[in-house]
Amino acid sequence: MTGKATSEAPTRGPGETASESADVGPPEPSGKVAAPESPGGDQAPKPQEPAPQAPAPAATKPAPPSEDVPSAPLLLAVEDVSESSVAVSWEPPERLGKLGFQGYVLELRREGASEWVPVNARPMMVTQQTVRNLALGDKFFVRVAAVNSAGSGPPAVLDQPVHIQETIEAPKIRVPRHLRQTYIRQVGETINLQIPFQGNPKPQASWTHNGHALDSQRVNVRTGDQDSILFIRSAQRSDSGCYELTVQLEGLEAKAAINVLVIEKPGCPSTIRLLDVWGCNAALEWTPPQDTGNTELLGYTVQKADRKTGQWFTVLERYHPTTCTVSDLIVGNSYSFRVFSENLCGLSESAAVTKEMAHIQKTDTVAKPKSFVERDFSEAPSFTQPLADHTSTPGYSTQLFCSVRASPKPKIIWMKNKMDIQGDPRYRALSEQGVCTLEIRKPSPFDSGVYTCKAVNALGEAAVDCRLEVKASATH
Repeated sequence: MTGKATSEAPTRGPGETASESADVGPPEPSGKVAAPESPGGDQAPKPQEPAPQAPAPAATKPAPPSEDVPSAPLLLAVEDVSESSVAVSWEPPERLGKLGFQGYVLELRREGASEWVPVNARPMMVTQQTVRNLALGDKFFVRVAAVNSAGSGPPAVLDQPVHIQETIEAPKIRVPRHLRQTYIRQVGETINLQIPFQGNPKPQASWTHNGHALDSQRVNVRTGDQDSILFIRSAQRSDSGCYELTVQLEGLEAKAAINVLVIEKPGCPSTIRLLDVWGCNAALEWTPPQDTGNTELLGYTVQKADRKTGQWFTVLERYHPTTCTVSDLIVGNSYSFRVFSENLCGLSESAAVTKEMAHIQKTDTVAKPKSFVERDFSEAPSFTQPLADHTSTPGYSTQLFCSVRASPKPKIIWMKNKMDIQGDPRYRALSEQGVCTLEIRKPSPFDSGVYTCKAVNALGEAAVDCRLEVKASATH
């Protein structure tokens, strides 16, 4: 006996009467499909006997409760209400009656009317039913009765009327990811906060700044069906703070807060002074700026410039302390120093410059030559690399090498078979950095022999020999 059914709303108005006598009986609720008969109506012969006193009590006296009629359904409740429909459910009655059970009849009564209008013309074997095609704004009562062959039992009635109204969707605000943290803008830039929201029907949206109403001369707000936009054309530092969006609908509301920070470049340090100068070092000290640009400082930039060139060079960047020591200054130069403040917008427009210059003095030094004995590098000739025996091919120039060490520079004499060959155009002698070279141009077998290199200076002489063999070409 359990199931679901869908029915259309009855088209009769609250003031109309039921047109089907089978659906509504005068002595009972109009939702009953069939009027319950009296207990004596089941016996066919007795109504045919003449009994003048029987018709009057049967027509005026109500039938007593009978076990043949079903009891009232249990737990009648509204499952769902939409803009055009309502779904109700119930549980079967405790007693279905002795006769055949036929189903349930659902009836509606509009608020202010007295007539119950059946939704279904015939009983239905379901315990849940959806009534559709209802008008927006309707209010009506609902009841359901169980029906069997003996008639309709007592109905179960809802205590409160059902109101068909537009479905209310609780408002929700979806803050974009980039606005969930502090929204930072620079002075003069635009502020554009576009916040989507949900809600049905369209909720009312309102903005506040630090708990106060917005300045309509500087702030523009546009609210659509799905979002609200707050726009400031040129941001000022006074625009910083907490902007709160409130979306309200039928006593429900949702809120979202967006933190905005408008910043600008900081001021320069208030004062700076040169504490001390020693060696190639200078110590500086300064005080923080009075205006940090409405945000935290990232540090200080320290620069130096020497008096000769006047060019500024960065020494320290994003340096947090307010004292520092500048090292590696050049002796003999004079230096000026300046310090910038820095935040997210960049360096300050101006810098604090030292009034005094740091003079890196030259230390007074007196030259004290050390006494030393001058060394005598004079040396008699000695060969560090002797001549090596060599074999050559006729017609191909060949070279002989040796190296000699001597001081003063020695005189080099080349000899062949103990005969001086200086001045001979077939030979060319070279001597550079102690390396002695003898080039023999296109030798022939006649140039074979013993070659001697002799080095002579004032302290002595030395000589080395080697054998050169020029092999004759084979003839055929």
